[in-house]
Amino acid sequence: MKVTSSEIIISAVRPEQYPDTDLPEFALAGRSNVGKSSFINKMLNRKGLARISSKPGKTQTLNFFLINELLYFVDVPGYGYAKVSKTERAAWGKMIETYFTTRQQLKTCVLIVDLRHPPTEDDCMMYDFLKHYEIPCLIIATKADKIPKGKWQKHLKVTKETLEMDPNDQIVIFSSETGEGKDKVWSILERYL
Repeated sequence: MKVTSSEIIISAVRPEQYPDTDLPEFALAGRSNVGKSSFINKMLNRKGLARISSKPGKTQTLNFFLINELLYFVDVPGYGYAKVSKTERAAWGKMIETYFTTRQQLKTCVLIVDLRHPPTEDDCMMYDFLKHYEIPCLIIATKADKIPKGKWQKHLKVTKETLEMDPNDQIVIFSSETGEGKDKVWSILERYL
């Protein structure tokens, strides 16, 4: 897909704040610091649309990005970051769960993991949550530029085994630095349009 327009429409915390449209939505989930903002910016050809923070756990709302007037990316708060209170974490959890379990426009969840390391316990919990609610899932193994290409398949195997990945789910090797995987991700997402 050629992205010609993209803008952040709203940062929502409650269902009544979600955009009132029938456009398809793709939720982007991943732990804090996994590179979600970099992924969004790369996919949308925009440098600073999604703010990249040196402080993980910065996204505390559901951020709706409208793309080409055709679809939304919905950036959900990163999980697994220790420096927020239990109360705050519980509130985020409730907000995310409400969105995932009630939003009809949600077509798939893009789960972003770090190719360099085995998925964390939080990554596995998120994946299990998606499978439990039968939410389609596309896994993005990012930061591929940080490891030699010859080791990608070995790392991919570890990712699939750790998540106990459903063979029907797809996984794409991605790099926000080089653009590796970008076209493949778009071609998968376009099938939902």
